[in-house]
Amino acid sequence: MLLSAAVLAMTAVSAQPGGAAQRRGGEPEQHHNIPAHGPKPVRTPRAQPQQSFNDRPGHPNAPHVHSNGEWVGHDTGRADARFHLDHPWDHGHFPGGIGRGHTFRLEGGGRDRFWFGGYYFSVAPADFGYCDDWLWNSDQIVLYDDPDHDGWYLAYNVRLGTYVHVMYLGR
Repeated sequence: MLLSAAVLAMTAVSAQPGGAAQRRGGEPEQHHNIPAHGPKPVRTPRAQPQQSFNDRPGHPNAPHVHSNGEWVGHDTGRADARFHLDHPWDHGHFPGGIGRGHTFRLEGGGRDRFWFGGYYFSVAPADFGYCDDWLWNSDQIVLYDDPDHDGWYLAYNVRLGTYVHVMYLGR
């Protein structure tokens, strides 16, 4: 009876945010600090898109956010043709929460179309290579408005500390 209660208590703790979640292979999952806010609009755009993002030892070679809130890789500004949409917000604006305090667990799909809570999104083709290690049925993400690219949100992966541009597809 006492053993059953202990197992039940440990299960409840691991299911809570910040609990001892496990990733594939049984290793403890790493959780990164959720940024307090999205990136600021770019004032001086980079002429060419960044090719490498591992700016420090141990950092991913993907767009990511430093613990000080710096959004590494979000520096090309409004003129970046990779994120231009002729009809931004074609499917409307995401009606759920944006920013810290609004964490969503992915429920399925892949980079072309993924979902949570009945809401559907797709990753920008320019960012496909930056989400190859996302767990589409379990990772937690936080969405931020993209101040430079109309029609796009930034999906921050809490486990990896990386982000990609995503488009809201509706319900």
